[in-house]
Amino acid sequence: MPELPEVETVRRGLEQHTHGFQVARVEVLRERAIASPSEPGAFAAALQGSCVTGWQRRGKYLLGDLQQDGDTAGIWGVHLRMTGQFLWLREQRPPCGHTRVRIWSQRDEELRFVDTRSFGQMWWVPPQIPAEAVITGLQRLGPEPFGAAFTAGYLQQRLSGSRRPIKAALLDQSLVAGVGNIYADEALFSAGIRPHTPSGRLSLARLETLHEALVRVLEISIGAGGTTFSDFRDLTGTNGNYGGVALVYRRGGQPCRTCGTAIRREKLGGRSSHWCPRCQH
Repeated sequence: MPELPEVETVRRGLEQHTHGFQVARVEVLRERAIASPSEPGAFAAALQGSCVTGWQRRGKYLLGDLQQDGDTAGIWGVHLRMTGQFLWLREQRPPCGHTRVRIWSQRDEELRFVDTRSFGQMWWVPPQIPAEAVITGLQRLGPEPFGAAFTAGYLQQRLSGSRRPIKAALLDQSLVAGVGNIYADEALFSAGIRPHTPSGRLSLARLETLHEALVRVLEISIGAGGTTFSDFRDLTGTNGNYGGVALVYRRGGQPCRTCGTAIRREKLGGRSSHWCPRCQH
């Protein structure tokens, strides 16, 4: 599933290509891609005639601001889920079998939503209604990793007394928004913390190290355009480059880039975890 760096990469691509995008026509090819309104035709009608004025990211959600005739026209929400991706096309070409939604500008440019697994979703939030009232997953999100509210002190307060493994805690979107399996593994390695460590046992000093490591890893990956281990592409179809420098993720059995010890891979809470038994303690 795309995580914060991949979603941020998509947000920047949407900002670049669709700022000022006047929606001329919307075609929904798979109804389940539209979460709200309940009728896909109502979603298409809401977007048609509107102008995209900017994009925000909240966790793994994308939120497009819409205007029409100078007034707000609501919010266009998107969650890529496992395999959703946008393609920006200046020249028309036939859609593939996994194309779910097609959106054309008045200049006949196309923004195409392709989703192999068909778990991705879109919403239209009417004007004057809070986005979280329609996109209810937003209600459960914790602070952004780059925000002022996300600190080592916050982590200490939230994790106090918890016996949950720190890896599982980092995957909890109510603790910190946008972090998934890849960057939890990478941040824990960078911080020298084993993924099974009970989160409530980590001292403030170790949580400060983890906080710094997580922010740094996310910043590096955003700069690399995200990670491509399977399906992720940006709007132009380009792979993310972080995967080539990953220190532990999907490197089970390979030598640690720091000490040479074989990286371990094991299931933790139903998810694969990768870690170095020498560098992490």
